[in-house]
Amino acid sequence: MAADETVIDNPAWSAAAPPRLSVLVPFFRDDPRPLLAALDGQAGGAPVELVLLDDGGVDPALSATVERHVAALALPVRLVRLSANQGRARGRNRLAAHSRADALLFLDADMLPDGNDFLARWLVEAEVRTPVAFGGFTVRQTPERAETALHRRLSLRGDCLPAAVRAQAPEKHVFTSNLLIRRDVFEAEAFDEGFAGWGWEDVEWGMRVARRWPVRHIDNTATHLGLDPDDALLRKYEQSAANFARVVAAHPEVVARYPSYRAARTLRRAPLRGVWRPWLKALARTAAAPLSLRSLAARTYRAALYAEVV
Repeated sequence: MAADETVIDNPAWSAAAPPRLSVLVPFFRDDPRPLLAALDGQAGGAPVELVLLDDGGVDPALSATVERHVAALALPVRLVRLSANQGRARGRNRLAAHSRADALLFLDADMLPDGNDFLARWLVEAEVRTPVAFGGFTVRQTPERAETALHRRLSLRGDCLPAAVRAQAPEKHVFTSNLLIRRDVFEAEAFDEGFAGWGWEDVEWGMRVARRWPVRHIDNTATHLGLDPDDALLRKYEQSAANFARVVAAHPEVVARYPSYRAARTLRRAPLRGVWRPWLKALARTAAAPLSLRSLAARTYRAALYAEVV
């Protein structure tokens, strides 16, 4: 055990048979209990374990609540608490180090399985030793709210895609929100801890892995419950520019095919970006504007941010 972590195992952890699937869930000030309850309800004695990472959220009330919930689960669970936030890539690498199965399923804490056979289907992929598989995500169970309407629209347009569409660019549609990785693949290619903040660390991992192993796409979706309000979403876009630059530097030939890169290169030639870019942000935040126009403004705003680094 590292000096910066506290490890708490529930009673089932030490008594469990060797697992065939490790479900790895980081959380940072998000409540993972709905996801944990759903997984526990589907397990039915299957050889599955859960490993949770409280990534330095510094919320004692939430930590205590999650610990009590974990103790009551039938599934074997290890809860790892970090004293300080490690970030998305490093935190997931830490999760994998605590897991015991040959197949690792990364899920975000704000996800919820769409099907009652969600775990069973992932166990099938684990049994046949699929190297990498992404199950997809939806907003099917997410309540429709005005404050998250923009994020919902953007997700439906660009992220909530069926497997057949995702498979056309398999490395691009790889997100740790619902991702299965065989252990030897992960040991050969872990997440790049040089990424900071939000965005692109999982896609970059997909680019590296796709050079060596097939990336399988299936329709075994989970709902993304944690849609962001406008300001939070746009802040994530701003944080992601440096990460996008890191991906471009590492994989120029792959990124060159992406619409986001082509749009950024086009906008790089546009004058006075510092003048008109804030207007795009303001339009994306304008609740009274048509949602289609707000979506276009948000996507163009992101491309204008990326134009500074391509």
